[in-house]
Amino acid sequence: MSRAFTREEDSENAIAGVGERPISQHRNLVTERGLAQIEGNLADLRDILAKAEKKADRERIAVVSRDLRYWTARRENAELSVPEPGSDVVRFGMGVTLEGDDGKKVHWKTVGEDEADPSKGSISHVSPMAVALFGKKVGDVAAVNGKEWEIVKLSDKLEN
Repeated sequence: MSRAFTREEDSENAIAGVGERPISQHRNLVTERGLAQIEGNLADLRDILAKAEKKADRERIAVVSRDLRYWTARRENAELSVPEPGSDVVRFGMGVTLEGDDGKKVHWKTVGEDEADPSKGSISHVSPMAVALFGKKVGDVAAVNGKEWEIVKLSDKLEN
């Protein structure tokens, strides 16, 4: 067996070994912004795939195809959820301002798993903090990881 043949075979195995992106077993609740992000990802990936196919870039085709399968599945099972205006309890898609024992305030937006970015103030609806908050009102306390947080404000709009 020649070295060139072995290298090509190894390359094919590497491409085949891309693997699938795991899809969460939780309900795929999304905000309007989250749904738009999914659709934007799909459009971008279709463009990237077309370019990769023109170049016959097999590795890029494999990776982009995998990502397209993931986002297509996420779009197919997405459940748009918009909070009721004026809701007095924490629900998916709402903003929540919390105050800790130390007086420090934080603001979280509860969003879908793919949309969550804690560094930008949004948490997944399946995160321990969101689960602890759901159904609670202003003045209620939520305990997460041994720390208590009082709900001081709710917003049914997702501020940036």
